[in-house]
Amino acid sequence: MSLFDVIAMDADDTLWHNEHIYRQGRIVLIRLLAQYGSPEAIYARLFQIETQNLVHFGYGLKSFTLSMIETAVEFSKGRISGDDIQELIEQNKKMVASEVELVDHVIETVSQLSTKYPLMLITKGDLFEQENKITRSGLGHFFKFIEVVSEKNSETYRHLLEHYSIEPRRFLMVGNSTRSDILPILELGGHAVYIPYPTTWQHENAELPPPNRAGYFKIENISLLPDLLRQLENSGMD
Repeated sequence: MSLFDVIAMDADDTLWHNEHIYRQGRIVLIRLLAQYGSPEAIYARLFQIETQNLVHFGYGLKSFTLSMIETAVEFSKGRISGDDIQELIEQNKKMVASEVELVDHVIETVSQLSTKYPLMLITKGDLFEQENKITRSGLGHFFKFIEVVSEKNSETYRHLLEHYSIEPRRFLMVGNSTRSDILPILELGGHAVYIPYPTTWQHENAELPPPNRAGYFKIENISLLPDLLRQLENSGMD
């Protein structure tokens, strides 16, 4: 009997590259505001405004663009031109239309695991944006369950586990965000696999659990996930 009833995976920067799209937007904003302040100051204020706006607009590119516009107006003391605001809007459209580029080894890994485990995709953000990326990624058919949520915290995961009648100890989450993919699951008594990504949004950073934390595992890339699962299954231990 398998140790896990469901293997769940994060999407952005776990299955496909995402953070680089936001980086392109920040580069445009810094260029437009160059006469008003340093790149470091602009980036710091943008992050503050993004964080404050999460309660109003949630996650995703639409929220990010509204935060860029707010930052531009504030940082320029209202002197930013309509043409520059339009450029930020056009940049958003480019970001939304960006190619969905899969992380290395994702297709073969997800395909292999889907033959043995029911897979669940759990991603947070704007529903339209996330559904669009899932469709364009070509990965949707590998997942038995797909959930787009507004936040990924212990309350959200608890609700999902109850909805699907899954015991936490028989659930494993895979992702690149300590804050969203790892810590909430461990808090509930589940299992979590951390896969580092080269660049992660500052808001998602948190202190990693100690290596010997029960239920916590770290691998360097997703291709190592099947071997980790085989080791766990063979040992019958977490």
